[in-house]
Amino acid sequence: MTVSDLDPRLVAEQPGLAGAWAGFRRRLAQGELGTLPVIVGIAVIWAIFWLANDRFLTPGNLTNLLLQLAAVGTIAIGVVLVLLLGEIDLSVGAVSGFAAGVMAVLNVKQGWPGWLAVLAGLATGALIGLVQGFWVTRFRIPAFVVTLAGFLAWTGALLLVLGETGTINITDGFITGLTSTFFIPLDAWLLAIFVIVAYAAEKLWERRRRVAAGLPVQPMQFLITRIVVIAVALLGTAAVLAADRGLPLVLMIFVGLVVLVDLLIKRTRFGRHVLAVGGNAEAARRAGIQVDNVRLVIFTLASTLAAAGGILAASRLFAVNQSSGAADTTLNAIAAAVIGGTSLFGGRGSAYSALLGGLVILSIQNGMNLLGVESDIKFLVTGGVLLLAATVDALSRRGRQAAGRA
Repeated sequence: MTVSDLDPRLVAEQPGLAGAWAGFRRRLAQGELGTLPVIVGIAVIWAIFWLANDRFLTPGNLTNLLLQLAAVGTIAIGVVLVLLLGEIDLSVGAVSGFAAGVMAVLNVKQGWPGWLAVLAGLATGALIGLVQGFWVTRFRIPAFVVTLAGFLAWTGALLLVLGETGTINITDGFITGLTSTFFIPLDAWLLAIFVIVAYAAEKLWERRRRVAAGLPVQPMQFLITRIVVIAVALLGTAAVLAADRGLPLVLMIFVGLVVLVDLLIKRTRFGRHVLAVGGNAEAARRAGIQVDNVRLVIFTLASTLAAAGGILAASRLFAVNQSSGAADTTLNAIAAAVIGGTSLFGGRGSAYSALLGGLVILSIQNGMNLLGVESDIKFLVTGGVLLLAATVDALSRRGRQAAGRA
């Protein structure tokens, strides 16, 4: 997990505890602590639910939590991309359900092979994103309106493709295997060790290059702390998975998507263009960036990822029905992106927001399910957490603006 993240801005601080405390306060006020507050929040949530119900931290429950995360988190990755532009997509839940419905109909009723039906479902999502992105860029209609219309239209389209039965059960081995395939426990340990070594090597190499270039770097103890935190998290995850059914294929798919999208955002020219458009679209246009093309691609990617999330959800549930991609799917995906640290104002965020924010949302829901809490309380708590995250984002933005004027 690339947590440039726990302290993303590499700046020189005053020496000693006083300097460290001053730097922490500055980063806190300007929203530069990265994913640290979210990680602390997850630890607190898990501790509360474990004290309330000791089944919460059992390997079986945590593995199920990760399986649930893959579908919602995949949709949330696309939401992160749209939010980076300073836009919103209210159709992702409906798109996920409709794409899964297309896949199920082609596989079950038309006899298409599972892999081909999956590709058709992904293509459906991409086409929807292309159409919605075209409407936003060509006719200058706010994305809020276009995607709200999409939410209504694709919900109706799902009902249409399902027909009178309303439910299609999936038995194809390829489709169900996406979420039911587990590798041996040893693979979980080996993968965790590989990621830890790769992450430490990459960060140490990056620090060495900055030192050689005469650029400021963080104290070595900060870097070591980040590596230790990542190592503990990954080894803990490996221990949980090894104690249950092993390493799930769907988790590898989801984390792989997170890593690829994060590399796209942070390591490519297109990613820099996305952040520039989200930060100031007019300035980006004057700098020669094709703003409309960037928006078109992002909306296409977001809907494709929504389709992928819908397919994973259908694989886990072995069915597609009229409630697939229901309204709370969109709300959970948006909440995950915002709670994970992606700014509602554009230009700031990470694909890891989908992973961490999704863990927050699903941990709360899972814990309350174990405690037998009613649905009304679940929505109230989730809404409160989302409002808190949005408030922190707004205050952080104000702090950055104040620092810029200083």
